[in-house]
Amino acid sequence: MRVFVTGATGFIGTAVVRELIDAGHQVLGLARSDAGAQSLMAAGAGVHRGSLEDLESLRSGAAAADGVIHTAFIHDFSNYGPAAEADRRAIETLGSALAGSDRPLIVTSGTLLAQHQGPLATEEDANNPNFPRKSEEAALALGTNGVRTSVLRLPPSVHGNGDHGFVPQLISIAREKGVSAFIGGGLNRWPAVHRLDAALLYRLVLEKGSAGATYHGVADEGVPTREIAEAIGRGLNVPVVSKSHEAAADHFGWIARFFGIDGPASSAQTQERLGWRPVQPGLIADLDAEHYFEPILGHALSHS
Repeated sequence: MRVFVTGATGFIGTAVVRELIDAGHQVLGLARSDAGAQSLMAAGAGVHRGSLEDLESLRSGAAAADGVIHTAFIHDFSNYGPAAEADRRAIETLGSALAGSDRPLIVTSGTLLAQHQGPLATEEDANNPNFPRKSEEAALALGTNGVRTSVLRLPPSVHGNGDHGFVPQLISIAREKGVSAFIGGGLNRWPAVHRLDAALLYRLVLEKGSAGATYHGVADEGVPTREIAEAIGRGLNVPVVSKSHEAAADHFGWIARFFGIDGPASSAQTQERLGWRPVQPGLIADLDAEHYFEPILGHALSHS
């Protein structure tokens, strides 16, 4: 299958590209820069120049493919509304190129967006309509146009070597402040998955996913944030402290909103439907590896 991948040069996207190529698929990766194009060619993928904001590049890339995996998102949390709107437009554009063809489109969302009623968020739980990001609504609405759309929800921590997401932001804050903190009792939980396990799941959804279905890329169902802070404290050799909910915003900045969420999630249905079995190290084991605490080279959250 010839697969168009957005975010193909990012932390998750590069793993997805590798997984697809190793499984015998052809990959056409979206690249914004010469460096991104070179990295795709080095991986054995084709290059499609463009960006998330260049809707014509998205349309033509999807039109040339047998299926699309959409991992790109502009992770600008200080300007989240416009980033969410750009994602919605991108999904609608990708869908327009696939309309009536029954070619698969896999759209990325997050488990923290699920309104879970039980002890764990499941694949059956609806998306929170009050959150600015409308990836799921945009994706599932495409089903009426004959697009075989699936949603893959990822947890707040997709970890592994090269991670520059939420956990490295917490490490950076702890390094700057001289303490590794959690909020309140630190009993609220974050689900997590290793990037290589997530990449495998993207391929399985592409090959075997059902139209209109939601899947969860969750390995650790819920790691207490206190344990995350303690692992960061060990890695940096700094004290571990609690911050009150009132003091959290000042200490953590924008990430306090996310680090304070209790969002445990299950992938039991996904594992049963697709035969997916996470095998990579869990979040705490990965945090105890040295790569999370090597010198920072200026990485920031991006929309690669």
